[in-house]
Amino acid sequence: MVAARERQTGELETYRAMRDFARTPEPSGTPAPDPADGLRRFVVQRHRARRLHYDVRFEIDGVLVSWAVPRGPTLDPKVRRMAVHVEDHPLEYADFEGVIPSGEYGGGDVIVWDRGTWVPYKSDDPGAEVAHGELHVEVHGTKLHGRFVLVRSGGPDAHGKEQWLMLHKRDDHAVEGWDAEDHPHSVLSGRTNDEVLADPHRLWRSDLPAAQASVALHPEVAAPTDDELAALDDLGSGGTWEVHGRRLKVTNLDKVLFPARPGEEPVTKRELVRYAARIAPVALPYLQGRALNMHRFPQGAGGSGFWHKELPGHAPDWLPRWDRPDVEPGDTRTYLVVDEPAALVWAANFGALEWHAWTSPTAEPQRPSYALVDLDPGTSTAWEDVVLLARLHRDAFEHLGVQAQPKLTGRRGIQIWIPIAPGPAFDDTRAWVERVSRTVGAVVPELVSWRWGVHERGGLARLDYTQNAINKTLVAPYSPRAAAGAPVSAPITWDELDEDWLRPDAFTLRTVLDRVAERGDPFRAVLARDQVLPPLT
Repeated sequence: MVAARERQTGELETYRAMRDFARTPEPSGTPAPDPADGLRRFVVQRHRARRLHYDVRFEIDGVLVSWAVPRGPTLDPKVRRMAVHVEDHPLEYADFEGVIPSGEYGGGDVIVWDRGTWVPYKSDDPGAEVAHGELHVEVHGTKLHGRFVLVRSGGPDAHGKEQWLMLHKRDDHAVEGWDAEDHPHSVLSGRTNDEVLADPHRLWRSDLPAAQASVALHPEVAAPTDDELAALDDLGSGGTWEVHGRRLKVTNLDKVLFPARPGEEPVTKRELVRYAARIAPVALPYLQGRALNMHRFPQGAGGSGFWHKELPGHAPDWLPRWDRPDVEPGDTRTYLVVDEPAALVWAANFGALEWHAWTSPTAEPQRPSYALVDLDPGTSTAWEDVVLLARLHRDAFEHLGVQAQPKLTGRRGIQIWIPIAPGPAFDDTRAWVERVSRTVGAVVPELVSWRWGVHERGGLARLDYTQNAINKTLVAPYSPRAAAGAPVSAPITWDELDEDWLRPDAFTLRTVLDRVAERGDPFRAVLARDQVLPPLT
């Protein structure tokens, strides 16, 4: 182990010497002890530097022992991939996803393409295996599973790098023809390299020390503390709760708002308020600067609901709001705007079980931020058909080179949001989406009706492009839905359309926070504001 520690320290010195930590956001790292539980980490990062490659890294002796695999790992046991043994990296690098500045070593964009745990299955000393030129690993990741072997195939090249081969064993996880490039999304954020490169949320300041150089353009909101959450639990049926820097009056906390699913307990108002406080830092970017239409159910999801748009006169003075300038007599004038997290908690306590934000900002309400596809199933539409329609749209957007993100409705359908640069009006986005959806619908005409009325569709699905209109809202990401178990409108990745577990109400307010903690928010790409919709010919 002393020899391993000496090796690790020396390799990290090589790593540090190749980087300027006054300019690059990569962690400098310190050697770490071996994991006490025996669960070693592995990570694969898709890295676009001078050339695209995949960095395959295994935790060994307190560092990430690393190989650059130009074409990426594969589950195909017939294929051998070239792998170049590169310098070890610090363990902190396992979660790095971002951009390394141009001119630095490895300059380019990086995503966490896969990650998980691994165990050595040939010996108890993988460091010695590497030294002898053959490493046997069994990985348990999101994309990669099963047994791999890395074998040294040649001595150092002109750059001093050893040449190795990486291959998958013939086991139960082997898949012939499996290609990493068919699975381009990050398991950390759900984004692609293009989306990370275009990420508008962080700015790198090379004139600042490394610890301060990554500057958030949209500062992150802190989640409630354990003490704040405990205070809510201690309130009894109601009282004053201080959270997110505001003192809110909360009432009827033990009231059941969502009926129980089979085998579960019903969901109370306390759980809804708690969820709103915890999800607010994640949901806030999709709500800020937008009028909110609240779907209220004062007696819970088992009763009747109604749309509440006008901010009531008794609302606290600190609540952000927007007075619509072109309001007609009798229409809503003052809307709630969730510009801070406590405003979402207030809405939940007000009985808003669902949150529907405008798709255009209050600063320019006639100019949408997104083009929208609403896959609205009919009474006879099977879930498998909804997924098929979503996959066809996925293929269409990939063909067009258009960035779009899917999310489950929490009810029966799927929605697709397409971020756009400021400029087009709702008429433009509606016409563009109609062209795309009619092309998709022509592929499976037996599944789709273009009739407006539900009873006129013969039970078929509608590809609803008409949602592209002012004040025609779609349910916000991470909003609960008024149904048993409190399902949530949860963003998903395109790859997850191929998963057997997928259902429109797969996530609830009790489960989606764990998903976000584990996988990140795959919807962040819709916050980009630089995409121009291509002309359709």
